[in-house]
Amino acid sequence: MAKLFAVTIVLIAIASAIPIVMHTWPLPQDISIHGHLIDEQFADTMAEAGISFLASQLLLAFFIWKFSSPKPGDKIKSFPGGSMGLVVAAFLLVGTEVLALGVFGAKAWGSVYLTAPAADAVQIQAQAGQFAFYFRYPGPDGKFGPIHADQINEANANFFGIDTTHDQDSKDDIVTAEMAIPVNREIHLLMHSKDVGHSFYVPELRVQQDFVPGLDVSLHFTATKVGKYEIVCTQLCGLGHYNMKAYLEVKSQEDYDAWIKQQAALQ
Repeated sequence: MAKLFAVTIVLIAIASAIPIVMHTWPLPQDISIHGHLIDEQFADTMAEAGISFLASQLLLAFFIWKFSSPKPGDKIKSFPGGSMGLVVAAFLLVGTEVLALGVFGAKAWGSVYLTAPAADAVQIQAQAGQFAFYFRYPGPDGKFGPIHADQINEANANFFGIDTTHDQDSKDDIVTAEMAIPVNREIHLLMHSKDVGHSFYVPELRVQQDFVPGLDVSLHFTATKVGKYEIVCTQLCGLGHYNMKAYLEVKSQEDYDAWIKQQAALQ
């Protein structure tokens, strides 16, 4: 029975690795300038974790096969150094793996989070709230008006608490329920939540960033392919979480300019 169990472990381990090796579930298309770095990091992580997983399962199967049925009179053997040696070895192995992944991923992480957006990046504010996303664009003056939390009123479609009566910079701001951006232009996304934790996730952009209540979060990226892509919330935020989504449209510069004019006329 023990040897059958060992064989089963080996078969399950190999079977679970086959879809990964065969790329049965490929990643979504990459439409960002930093996406290839994220994909390379993901591939490195899968390779290291996969090799470690297979090695551990094969080692487990070997010990079960060899030592699960001792014969009467067999001498009991122990690992050199005892349990402490095993703990130290595991600590060094796992620590080295995590450190290596961190070093390999520093470039990918830094390109998104440790570099400042360009001065001419397109600024967009993104607001998350149960259970919808809203986006705000500055008007011709290039400035956002301040957000007045006490004036946020969804019934009047004042999702950002804009006071156009007293704030000159707010009068030409554009608020939409969909996000449009120009292709091959850097986007500086200014994110805030009006209630609980949410997330901005676009698989094709290789971007997943949490909205943190009480904090303004900054994110920048550049999309390289025209198209329409889904934005989803990946943080459990309440009963309507399953339906919290919006759409990102990557447009040519000409189409984006026309879209901005159209949205400005609807305000």
